[in-house]
Amino acid sequence: MSTLRGAKVLVTGAGGFIASHLCERLLAEGAAVTAMIHYRSSSDWGNLDYLSDQDKSRIGVVSGDVMDMDFMMQTVAGSHTVFHLAALIAIPYSYIAPRSYFRTNVEGTLNVVEACRRHGVARIVHTSTSEVYGTACYTPIDERHPLQGQSPYSASKIGADKLVESYARSFDLPVVTIRPFNTFGPRQSARAVIPTIISQALAGDAIRLGSLDTFRDLTYVQDTVSGLVAAAMAGPDVIGEEINLGVGKAISVEDLAKRILALMNVSKPVVQEATRMRPAKSEVMKLVSDNTKAGRLLGWSPQVGLDDGLARTVEFVQRHLSTFRQRGYVT
Repeated sequence: MSTLRGAKVLVTGAGGFIASHLCERLLAEGAAVTAMIHYRSSSDWGNLDYLSDQDKSRIGVVSGDVMDMDFMMQTVAGSHTVFHLAALIAIPYSYIAPRSYFRTNVEGTLNVVEACRRHGVARIVHTSTSEVYGTACYTPIDERHPLQGQSPYSASKIGADKLVESYARSFDLPVVTIRPFNTFGPRQSARAVIPTIISQALAGDAIRLGSLDTFRDLTYVQDTVSGLVAAAMAGPDVIGEEINLGVGKAISVEDLAKRILALMNVSKPVVQEATRMRPAKSEVMKLVSDNTKAGRLLGWSPQVGLDDGLARTVEFVQRHLSTFRQRGYVT
């Protein structure tokens, strides 16, 4: 498609960080958006609550669970395009409750792609993660890099990716897999390193982190969203493909913390805490993307620089600091 204007679009996991920004972008593109959020007894919409009143009036919100096949069949019906972002993503909690990750991330993905297959959805954009690559065997990491399950979370996402691949090969399912490297920006929770650093810089006595010598490729959320939208509108050459979204530069967590502190004009010690460390063989030491394929197939390249993105994120955390819990380690 050259445009999503007027298209009926479903976004799973719409209450999440990236997906809420995606919903905003799709509304701006003129799509008819159904936002699927995980059912909860409270009436909040997760990060969709940050949308403008105008956008809230234009979006259709449904509550449910990707684990319920009957619900997914009803929800997918009539959709032209499906963006699948529903997942359990917190790596530390995957060590505690691994079975829930496989149920949601693998079985839930099965329900989504099967519903899409039965309803003849025109394009499915499946969201993966750079964590499937594990510690880099070589850099920059391209899509041919081995997949390495170094945490229950990454193993569940590898399973989901391979399931999607099998549906593309077995049933000609029109699906493309997007692998964002570390996305950051407003609305991200304190389970992620950048909001953790910022919120502790504002309200803590020190910056308490896990491993300081790991390297991450950081992509601003608007750039990640642009890649997802481009995947939905790209031609048939993207079907069945896995495509990285990353800047192509990496920074250590220690240097990232110092960069944020300097940007905020704050002086606090950066402390490594054992309770925040992953098991040694599970830690992913270096992630840096090769985004050549995204440029070739999607015409995509990152537009927001690290310092600009960090400044926007700092401003958001400052305005919403009360929502960032300061006591203990957020898993």
